Amino acid sequence: MWDPDTYARYGGERSRPFFELLARVRSESPAYVVDAGCGSGELTIELARRWPGAEVLGFDSSPNMIGKARQLDGDVTFVVADVTTWHPDRPVDVLVSNAVLQWVPDHRAVVERWVEALSPGGWLAFQVPGNYDAPSHTVIRELCASPAWADRFGDYDRGRPVDDPIGYLELLGGLGCRVDAWETTYVHVLQGEDPVLGWVSGTALRPLLSRLDERERERFTGELAERLARAYPARPYGTPFPFRRIFVVVQK
Repeated sequence: MWDPDTYARYGGERSRPFFELLARVRSESPAYVVDAGCGSGELTIELARRWPGAEVLGFDSSPNMIGKARQLDGDVTFVVADVTTWHPDRPVDVLVSNAVLQWVPDHRAVVERWVEALSPGGWLAFQVPGNYDAPSHTVIRELCASPAWADRFGDYDRGRPVDDPIGYLELLGGLGCRVDAWETTYVHVLQGEDPVLGWVSGTALRPLLSRLDERERERFTGELAERLARAYPARPYGTPFPFRRIFVVVQK
């Protein structure tokens, strides 16, 4: 389902939150660092560069993504694994998860298990999109519920699959952790034709497009492109695309 090339189309915009998340992790010399849901691995390599003395593991449930990651030049181990079932074989000093947990229905339980897996004084850092009320998502839900598509997507409504910063503070503070939680709204300026469609094609649309044949995908994306263009009108300098993200950094 996941296409590394489509996802990487806006790699610069997608990587910025990773580096801003990582800047709040103050671990000096971790022995074992894990990237949970590492995708195509380019950002996992950055973990190895920051902590060259650490053993670094990246895992993802997508064989396509891991296949791409294994082509990279870096001292990192990449494996196929699911965030809902993965368990480390020893305590983790730094565990990072970048824009993954929004896909996990019971991700709060996963976060609790990850805290348990940390070494004493270990760090957990994750960020998730918080833009589920934005037009990029409401337009998709409206199209799925329309008469033309309700028979295929009438069951599609992911609602708000993540907490706000206060929710994560309460969850993780209740586990005795030191919690730094915040949110940031980026205003990306996207270029090209139908740029917001291009963005969501690498993320939110993937589960939907997998249900359709080629002709249906063309029709669905064509209708969606028209709606997104109205919601995000192009300007002479590009298409402004506000994107809210939620960040959490925890020390056990």
